[in-house]
Amino acid sequence: MGQMVDGVWEPGWHGISKGGAFARPPTRFRERVSAEPGARFPAEAGRYHLYIAHACPWAHRTLVTRALRGLEEVISVTVVSPLMGDDGWVFLADDPDPVAPAKFLREVYLRADPRYTGRVTVPILWDKVTGTLVNNESREIIHMLDSDFARFATRGDSLAPPELQAQIDAALDAIYEPINNGVYRSGFATTQHAYETACHQLFAALDRCEETLGKQRYLCGERLTLADVALFTTLLRFDLVYYAHFKCNLRRIQDYPNLWGYLREIYQRPEVRATCHLDEIKTHYYWSQDNVNPTRIVPIGPTIDLDGPHGR
Repeated sequence: MGQMVDGVWEPGWHGISKGGAFARPPTRFRERVSAEPGARFPAEAGRYHLYIAHACPWAHRTLVTRALRGLEEVISVTVVSPLMGDDGWVFLADDPDPVAPAKFLREVYLRADPRYTGRVTVPILWDKVTGTLVNNESREIIHMLDSDFARFATRGDSLAPPELQAQIDAALDAIYEPINNGVYRSGFATTQHAYETACHQLFAALDRCEETLGKQRYLCGERLTLADVALFTTLLRFDLVYYAHFKCNLRRIQDYPNLWGYLREIYQRPEVRATCHLDEIKTHYYWSQDNVNPTRIVPIGPTIDLDGPHGR
């Protein structure tokens, strides 16, 4: 995907560092919505808007958290097209930008900073009152949705209770680089060494998760947390896309008894299932990432049975 440089869009592929390894740039907007009195961005119903893509695992985790906490009437959402070409993410005609007329998602970034330099990514948490982009870091957004909007929640318990916060943060740290980002490090590598390094780290981390889930129901014990949300959105895409498209093909998630049951269990929660759009996921990766798949042919398979018994 392209990027902005001093407010000007530059198409092309960015993100490969020296040695052929993919390096994900840090996100730029890191303000926080807070339930604390006097906050610059106070937690209020109807004030904030999420821009997401169904295809993106980072955006998907915000949609899952919003659904699990019953915040659908509190925070509105716009979904961009799964087809991301030279102009980056684009708005759909039937789901236009509600803030102002726009064709491209980059226009949202430019509203917040006309001289913005960086990648144009989802998710985006937008403040409709001050007219600016609050945050585009998914890990921070899901914490805000769970904790700072808790008084508006109509569904479920906290996904980050204080007594588990340190454990949740440790789990999020442990899965981020080798798994959440590891599939991209494998798929976007441009040298054999960089690819093999990332792929071996990925499967070593999946092996550790498999072992953990053989001893307990979720990553942090017996209750679902934000760590599970973050792992789920990567696992959902694994057999569907990452196994073939990103060459993460030592094993499928279906080959891990505990991870496969865990994936099915979370997917089968009605509020989670409603956020999962498998066709858009597959179309986005195979069509949009022509540096990996130059023909843009979207495969007709695989068939993945996520509705079978999960045994957990």
